[in-house]
Amino acid sequence: MDSRLTTKEKLLNLLKKETKMTVNQLAQALNVTEMAVRKHLNILERDSFIHIVEVKQPLGRPVQVFSLTPQADVLFPKSYDNLTVDFLSDLQAIQGNDIIHHLFEKRSKRLANKYSPYMKNKISNEEIVETLKNIQIDKGYMADVIKIDDNQFELIEHNCPIFEVAKNFKQACNCETNMFKEVLNTNNVRRTSCKADGEDHCHFLINFNGDSPSV
Repeated sequence: MDSRLTTKEKLLNLLKKETKMTVNQLAQALNVTEMAVRKHLNILERDSFIHIVEVKQPLGRPVQVFSLTPQADVLFPKSYDNLTVDFLSDLQAIQGNDIIHHLFEKRSKRLANKYSPYMKNKISNEEIVETLKNIQIDKGYMADVIKIDDNQFELIEHNCPIFEVAKNFKQACNCETNMFKEVLNTNNVRRTSCKADGEDHCHFLINFNGDSPSV
């Protein structure tokens, strides 16, 4: 087992491979105390990553057997971004840049249609921007909003879940900005910094002056 891994990571890898293990089995495999194992299991159970079943024994008390829940899948490495980049690169090589732009435009329109209903009955510009912020948080963007005045706001995304794609295909960033314009119903949305360009965060300056905030 990789010595660079933490005890928690080793424990998760064991359960991923063996599917079901007791505290004693985990402690022996990891060469740690049962108390140390239980500490990690309690945290994982709290976060809904562990499923516990009591198994009856011929003699003595039932034994608790631990396994991973489907939610624990998020704790393991994924290569979806690299796969997506490879597919897009192959498509670009076969059919050119126009098809890439078309795909991202379709994604932008699809997201706008999905997000726009959440903006209904929002009276103020601030409510609209806060709603967009919360949607982006749910999507993993770790978003914040700074209110400049009643008509101007700065949206900040501290994380980019599609960073590898955006780094290779700037169309993703441009289409996201266009999607914001449609969802917020203002043409005055400007990306002032971008993680894909090497900046720390993505910043968007949103201005409702001269545009109706209604959607």
